[in-house]
Amino acid sequence: MLRLSAAVLLILAFWPLAASAQAEPPPSRCVAIAEALPSATYASFTAPKAQTPPLAEAFVDGDVTITYAGHSTYIIETPAGVRIATDFSGVYGADPLPRVVTMNKAHRTHYSDHPDPAIEYVLRGWNPDGGPARHALVVDDVYIRNVPTDIRNGGDLGKDGNSIFIFEVAGLCIGHLGHLHHRLEDAHYGAIGRLDILMVPIDGGMTLSLDRMTEITARLYSSMILPMHRHATPISEFTGRMGDDFAVEFLSSQSLTVSLKTLPDRPTIVILDGV
Repeated sequence: MLRLSAAVLLILAFWPLAASAQAEPPPSRCVAIAEALPSATYASFTAPKAQTPPLAEAFVDGDVTITYAGHSTYIIETPAGVRIATDFSGVYGADPLPRVVTMNKAHRTHYSDHPDPAIEYVLRGWNPDGGPARHALVVDDVYIRNVPTDIRNGGDLGKDGNSIFIFEVAGLCIGHLGHLHHRLEDAHYGAIGRLDILMVPIDGGMTLSLDRMTEITARLYSSMILPMHRHATPISEFTGRMGDDFAVEFLSSQSLTVSLKTLPDRPTIVILDGV
């Protein structure tokens, strides 16, 4: 109830800005303190006059379906029907074809050089022209943004090679760590903000050690943690490190449906079938 009340207060606080002009970026509802609003592109929102501003209605209510497709690919389906595939290589989550895909360039299993041209929005976690990737995109009822991080390249950290993608939909803040290769600094945590649902790699070394990944997961303290990129790591090695503050739930399905109202009261590690 406290979480829902806070969400309603945020809507009221942000309503005038979101309603003022379609060209204005939506305020992030996941960042507690933002130095500046990102420059968002409205990809597919048309607002009739005198109707609710972008994202406001979806922020109040709605169910989001999350499906584990394989490796680091989760499928996120929004209340408006937007289908998103994370760390998309084309191997997992391509049928039916997602409308939005995110990618990271750690390995071929996390990106594709030739995504299906029918995919409307291909969001790369790196900038092919150099410098950090910058994404702030509204597609119907979801606001997608990224927080750049570095990535290993031949033993060194390649600057800005990975992105933590954040999906703000139906009041939920959903974060995917991608192929994260280093500890996060305070500035990263500040840019990420609140994450209700966290998708975290637990391979034990290809990204980060379990100790480092546990440290990040504990600090983010999300209501729901969805492991991924597991390889041979026993689930118990990750859940055991997280300690008694985090409940553990195994589901027999590859999918779950969640809303702001149905988030667990206690932080819970949810292992979907196939993980």
